[in-house]
Amino acid sequence: MKNIVGVRFKKPGKIYFFDPGNLKIKKDSYVIVETATGEAYGEAVIVNRLIPENKLTSPLKPVIRIATYKDIKHNEDNKRKEKEAMKICLEKIQKHKLDMKLIDVEYKFDNSKIIFYFTADGRIDFRELVKDLAAIFKVRIELRQIGVRDEIRRMGGNGVCGRELCCCSFLGNFETVSIKMAKEQNISLNPSKISGNCGRLMCCLKYEQDAYEEKLSRLPKIGAIVKTEDGQGEVCSIETLKERIKVKFKDGDEVFYKRYNLPEIKIIKNVEKQQEQEDDEELKELEKLEALDQIENTNTDEI
Repeated sequence: MKNIVGVRFKKPGKIYFFDPGNLKIKKDSYVIVETATGEAYGEAVIVNRLIPENKLTSPLKPVIRIATYKDIKHNEDNKRKEKEAMKICLEKIQKHKLDMKLIDVEYKFDNSKIIFYFTADGRIDFRELVKDLAAIFKVRIELRQIGVRDEIRRMGGNGVCGRELCCCSFLGNFETVSIKMAKEQNISLNPSKISGNCGRLMCCLKYEQDAYEEKLSRLPKIGAIVKTEDGQGEVCSIETLKERIKVKFKDGDEVFYKRYNLPEIKIIKNVEKQQEQEDDEELKELEKLEALDQIENTNTDEI
């Protein structure tokens, strides 16, 4: 077993494990830790805890110390410097007429580097911009292009549910979201209804997907032939979470429908694939969003 603490550097953001050594760290306190890029200032969100060593993917870096008043003051000073650096960088972008949008600025805790986060439609030649910034700040400069999901995370906002965006409140990592999830959850495939503020498929499509997949593995598909107490019929609709099936019966020229719970039916002949009935244009639009999600690198939490 290994003693660990969980530290978060941005809120929201990914939680990283560190070795606290002999330090007893309180929840929500601030610590200085060693990272691959130098010392970093973060919040302890998981306090001293023992976990199996096989759960760790790499050796833990140490917690150097619990943040002192001087450390806290230094971090606050860096935050003020970030606002000034943002203003200067915006002026330089305008001077060089670069087609890019500056989103955020981050000072490393030890002031060894400043990271400027931006979005752009394509590749940007920002070599002259970097030279200007390096001449002004006298430290290493990094310009990091991020995706629209990270842009919205940094800007903040509310979702269609009325609550603060998941990516701005608790979501640590962006997980892959697909059109298949919306289909299996029987959600309208209108892009405007299942796209978030970032214009990509909503992250919350992922939350209930495991439950839907587990239930759908037991349920018949639409078009399947099933046996009921009223005879054989064809499945015409499914209430996935309730595990209820609507069955269509034909008696000569007459057609009638009845609903059954899953235990009340027996599948005689299932179908391999449900027939697609969605509008082609909507599907094409959604496929574009899905493709952008797959090729867009939005991981900016590397330590």
